[in-house]
Amino acid sequence: MTAPRAAERAEAERLFAAFVAARGEPVETDILQPADTLLDLYGEDIRARAYVTHDPLRGEMMLRPDFTVPVVQMHMAEDREPARYCYMGEVFRKQDTASEGRASEYLQVGFELFARQHPAGADAEVFALFARLLAPLNLRPVTGDLGIILAAIDGLKTSARRKAALTRHVWRPRRFRALLDRFAGRTPVPPARQRLLDRLASDSVDALIEAAGPFVGLRTPEEIAMRARGLIEDADTPPISATEATILDDLLSLEAAAPAALAHLREITADLPSIAPAVDTFADRLAALEAEGVDISTLPFEASHGRTTLEYYDGFVFSFLADRPGWPPVASGGRYDALTAVLGQGRTLPAVGGVIRPALVATLKGDDA
Repeated sequence: MTAPRAAERAEAERLFAAFVAARGEPVETDILQPADTLLDLYGEDIRARAYVTHDPLRGEMMLRPDFTVPVVQMHMAEDREPARYCYMGEVFRKQDTASEGRASEYLQVGFELFARQHPAGADAEVFALFARLLAPLNLRPVTGDLGIILAAIDGLKTSARRKAALTRHVWRPRRFRALLDRFAGRTPVPPARQRLLDRLASDSVDALIEAAGPFVGLRTPEEIAMRARGLIEDADTPPISATEATILDDLLSLEAAAPAALAHLREITADLPSIAPAVDTFADRLAALEAEGVDISTLPFEASHGRTTLEYYDGFVFSFLADRPGWPPVASGGRYDALTAVLGQGRTLPAVGGVIRPALVATLKGDDA
């Protein structure tokens, strides 16, 4: 599926030079990254995708699964803006049996832009840069905007607990769907949860904990009591209305050319006004893309695009796809403002970026030769 290493390296150097020409400042990051930062960001799920090892002095470490996190950490420590960075190096990703044939170690070339002014213009600059570099390959671009989905969840007339649960699982579509169906009353409460709720209805939380005997797990009695009270609160929460659930279903399934998608989103805004600012940002981005020379009339927009990637994207997302069965995106990227707040200890700086897999680019070029 991929080109020889020499061809991959040559293509990586060509792309890296193009990013430097686009005013990207070359940076490097360590191959071994502290695991605690990545675990704090993504939870234990990251272990299924990353190679984990243990250093006697530095503790648990991971082979670099991605450049974005260490680049953001570096930038937030220096606190400069605007700033453009580019990088080239190996990344490491475990592959499951369904991904047989995909490389677990490969070169990645990327570009990141940190700028507080005119985020829509920054989105357009990055997308247009990637589009120009990849134009000879006739790839299929796909765009989306996770900010619209997150705004829709935030605007639901339901409890903060339920909105937090839906937000947490936006990047796990099957789990998100199961939660939405349960919160909307379209599927019953799971039997095990219902049995626990029945117990809690007949006994107080404190009484059940006291009767449980010695605790041998990692959770404290206080944490268990808090969880149990949360289950009671959730059981007493009215279901999400059928109207709101239907609107969210409609939004999640939206796939159209960008102008048509914008028009449909404007219609949805009348019933779900919380998405209005995000839709306005979408409109501003389309105008900025046009100004960068991108033909938006046929630019594909999929509202759910980006929901299966590492969960730091929270706004504009994009991919460039080859017509090859089983291939990952040749290039992908997006906006990750919330990540800068987490790694900047509360300081937020809007940021957008993307990566290209030079091995795939070299393979496509070799096949066309």
